[in-house]
Amino acid sequence: MSDNAPASSPPSPSSSSSAASASPVRGTRQTLLAVFGVCAVVMLVALDSTIVGTILPQVARELDGMALYAWVGTGYLLSSAIVIPIFGRLGDLFGRKPFILASIVVVAVGSLMCALSQTMPHLIVARTLQGLGGGMLVATAFAAPADLFPDAARRIRWQALVSTCYAVASGLGPLLGGAVTQAIGWRAAFLVVPAVAVVSFVMLFRYFPRLVPRHERRPRIDWLGGVLLVVAVGAPMAALELGFAVGAKPLLAALFALVGAAAIAALWPYEKRVELPMFPLRVLASRESRLLNVVSVMIGAVMFNLMYYGPLLLQTVVGMTPAQAGLVLAPLVACIPLGSVINGRLFPRQSQPQRLLVLGAAIVGAGCLGVMGLDSGSSTGFAFAVFGLSGVGLGFVLPNLTLFMQIIADRRDVGVASALVQTTRTLGSAVGTAVIGIIITRTSVPAGVHSGIVMSLLFCAVTVVLAPQIKMKNLRR
Repeated sequence: MSDNAPASSPPSPSSSSSAASASPVRGTRQTLLAVFGVCAVVMLVALDSTIVGTILPQVARELDGMALYAWVGTGYLLSSAIVIPIFGRLGDLFGRKPFILASIVVVAVGSLMCALSQTMPHLIVARTLQGLGGGMLVATAFAAPADLFPDAARRIRWQALVSTCYAVASGLGPLLGGAVTQAIGWRAAFLVVPAVAVVSFVMLFRYFPRLVPRHERRPRIDWLGGVLLVVAVGAPMAALELGFAVGAKPLLAALFALVGAAAIAALWPYEKRVELPMFPLRVLASRESRLLNVVSVMIGAVMFNLMYYGPLLLQTVVGMTPAQAGLVLAPLVACIPLGSVINGRLFPRQSQPQRLLVLGAAIVGAGCLGVMGLDSGSSTGFAFAVFGLSGVGLGFVLPNLTLFMQIIADRRDVGVASALVQTTRTLGSAVGTAVIGIIITRTSVPAGVHSGIVMSLLFCAVTVVLAPQIKMKNLRR
């Protein structure tokens, strides 16, 4: 079969278990190449979202746009969040490969526009376009392993590799952006993403199979449901940004919050009546899926608090320089793949895999407890250890959230279920950032950062309590 020829979709729930667990990719070489293609895409996602962090201050100064600094990130975050559930569902209906390829092109074009930006508004528009492509990539790429490996016990081993590539690229992004900017200039840093995009596109086009889901008749796109879903996701996030960012606009934020609430209220009954809804409510029908998404919100807040406010803690409380703080924070990202690999080894042996989620949350909590104990007398080695411990715990939690949702969901909904976890995690990141930002504004940086760590400890404890209630089927062979 040609690599780009249509292939059979993953079997429907009524198919035999042996057929349902069969991989559409034959042979070790083809499997490796298909997985490497997915890895290249998730590395592109990570670089796209992180490379701008270290270069943005210089860009804002050169473009005389410090007043619009925050909106470069906000535009990316909002546009990414609103398309994740949409393209997760479209991938389920029409196959993921075309959307992954299209999103790679969008990300590359957006990055080229960033490199050519002459004003700050131009840069914001370009980053917003990148966010659309990034959201499309997240929605489709993280569901792709479920297409390649319908058997969850086999899939987790490959997902560890995918998670490792994502974490490594997330850590390299800021370093690479800073190095290229210092050596050549900030415009050249934006050209890194298009270069990686070319490699990703070629790998996916050549080696990832074209899987076309079977339907009795051509599916009709639920356009109204899509619009309601975009507003339901985007309006509350816009309200958070407008209400709590620098130069807050509380009245406008309240208006967006009301619009979001109205969209959610309209979406729920409407999607019940549609034959092929954009957001099938059955993905939240089980108690387990609802609990997983609650956990996802909390873990998103914990992860972002550590990554975003960790450097602030190290500089304001411990007394480190920005360079030292960046070095100490490196184990947080570097140890995520370590935890993912260990999780991948343990998962197939578990009769109750939700225990790994408990273990991961407990490890993250232990790391957060150590972070809370950092002060001006703390050693660098202790700081390395506690951030590294948190990273190992996140390596257990992050891949399992996605995998558990894929296991719980119907085969036809695996994309939208995966996208839902990514969306709720993004929402948790936004809420956590907003809350800690308010505390910092009204009290002090140390008080706000410590409050964030206490919140993270609380969320880890709640996850330890909730995770055993997420009953998973016995996957041990």
